[in-house]
Amino acid sequence: MTGLASSSSAQNPNAQQVRLRGSIVQFSDAVLTVKTREGQTVDVTLAQGFNVSGVARASVTDIKPGDYVGIASLPKAAGGDGALEVLIFPPALRGAGEGSFAWDLKPNSTMTNATVANAVKGVEGRRVTVTYHGQQKTIAIPEGTPVVTFAPATQADLKPGAIVFISAEKDADGAIAAQRVVVGTKGVVPPM
Repeated sequence: MTGLASSSSAQNPNAQQVRLRGSIVQFSDAVLTVKTREGQTVDVTLAQGFNVSGVARASVTDIKPGDYVGIASLPKAAGGDGALEVLIFPPALRGAGEGSFAWDLKPNSTMTNATVANAVKGVEGRRVTVTYHGQQKTIAIPEGTPVVTFAPATQADLKPGAIVFISAEKDADGAIAAQRVVVGTKGVVPPM
């Protein structure tokens, strides 16, 4: 999901990449105040022309070979990885943040943004094999795992209580800025 990160990183290479998950306290004058899942209240300055996306429910059966997905997962005791959530990217975002890297959804979790090579239904749900940069990874998607895709949303959806996911940059002074906000709408919250 690094494809959702602020594009200003090229302008400020010293900025720290941060991900915020929480609920909106208020939105005013391009500043979004968020109470994070850790209980902190932070202000996020939104760049001029910032983007707002929602998420819509999808199903594990919607995942097809050739789709580009982002899967947060944890290593399983028996080996391999088990999905925590799946985002089916729209075709326009194919290749965004491709790779597999540490993620902060849960301790020891990873995010893998990759193309689905195959999807097989098994006894414990579905397994997908994804490819990225010439590598492969197989991830089990247990029943009940949140599966979403992006949906339209507007600034009007940035209202108190709405759940958000924000990839942002934090500068040396602690100021946080972002280019995009993913907001929960119609009862679907961003699981990332």
